[in-house]
Amino acid sequence: MEQVQKQETKNLHKTLWWEYPLILLGAFLIAWGLNAFLIPNKIASGGLSGLSTIVYYMTGFPVGTFVLLCNIPIFIAAYRVWGKKMLLRSFVGTVALSIFIDLQAAFILPEPWTENLLLAVLYGGIFTGLGTGLVFRGRGTTGGTDILAKIVHRYTQANVGNCILAINGCVIVLAAIVFNIELALYGLIAVYVNSRMVELVQEGISYSKEVLIISDHYLEIGAEIMKQMERGVTGMQGRGYFTDQKREVLLCVIPQSEITQLKRIVYAIDDRAFVIIANAQEVLGKGFRSLEKINES
Repeated sequence: MEQVQKQETKNLHKTLWWEYPLILLGAFLIAWGLNAFLIPNKIASGGLSGLSTIVYYMTGFPVGTFVLLCNIPIFIAAYRVWGKKMLLRSFVGTVALSIFIDLQAAFILPEPWTENLLLAVLYGGIFTGLGTGLVFRGRGTTGGTDILAKIVHRYTQANVGNCILAINGCVIVLAAIVFNIELALYGLIAVYVNSRMVELVQEGISYSKEVLIISDHYLEIGAEIMKQMERGVTGMQGRGYFTDQKREVLLCVIPQSEITQLKRIVYAIDDRAFVIIANAQEVLGKGFRSLEKINES
């Protein structure tokens, strides 16, 4: 019982000193990307922020306030589905984003950083994607599209990704009608850059490679990899469907800088070996990133 209480206290400290600051920093960066690049150039990059940009130019209604008002019914619906515990971080992220958008627009940013549309979508997508990724790392959201898509999924079993795509598509179409098609197309670029940046923040840059080696000389190859490179090798049972022969398939994960050395080892032993090299997006465990550090972050 005492151990459970200590773990709960540790989790609370982690939430207060790590996760909520991440959410607040992420919300600030999202607001900065919107105010410095996207909103001044009439670029609606999907979601509630894109819809709010359209409404702002049609009515003059503040973007942050409109985002907050739109999220109220979404949070009421989500509360009935998941309860307050699951929504607390998202509520903090949503309120912080709304406040930051209006405060920055009124007091911090006197004018946009660029009027070049291409630069605006690139840097706007980078800032909003970086901010969104940090919010996700803090296990929160900024409300809007993400929560709405999960609610729709809950009741209709529709794919969450398809729901988000459909919502963003409607906003882009509306932007084409209110502004023009060219600005709507720039909005699509901003959505893409944003999504790639979110992936980068959450998963990191891939510096490791996953290698599959199929060879009749698997014992010699595996032994040389372990001896020369001091890397672990895993043997998996495979079967060729064309020949109906069973053979060992070697799996090895190595840093990108060691790929050339591994290929030389393989082809020195068997120049007819079949080698598949793919990016390993994230590698956790001995010799790579520590699992303990992941739990602490």
